[in-house]
Amino acid sequence: MATAAEPSAYVTLISSDGFEFHIRRSAAVRSGTIRRMLSSESGFGFVESSTGVCRLESISGIVLEKVVEYLYYNEKNREMNGVPDPEIPSELCLELLMAADYLDC
Repeated sequence: MATAAEPSAYVTLISSDGFEFHIRRSAAVRSGTIRRMLSSESGFGFVESSTGVCRLESISGIVLEKVVEYLYYNEKNREMNGVPDPEIPSELCLELLMAADYLDC
């Protein structure tokens, strides 16, 4: 069990429609917004820093699924050059762009 000094290696992201994604903390913090939510040093005392659960009320499950895929893709390829862009369904482009802006990805 994780302590206050040692947070869990996994966090839970919950979409507006109730879908839950359990992902590695190392991938989740590729998002600036999620990193600040989970930080115990933020000075704001966000409840997410103690629970490890981030409720993303403005992001649907289908969009959050693509965001999670991107976070893992970004974590895996962050040190590489010339990496091709991940596949993005054209019908989700606008929603993904808005989610990326909100999540600081």
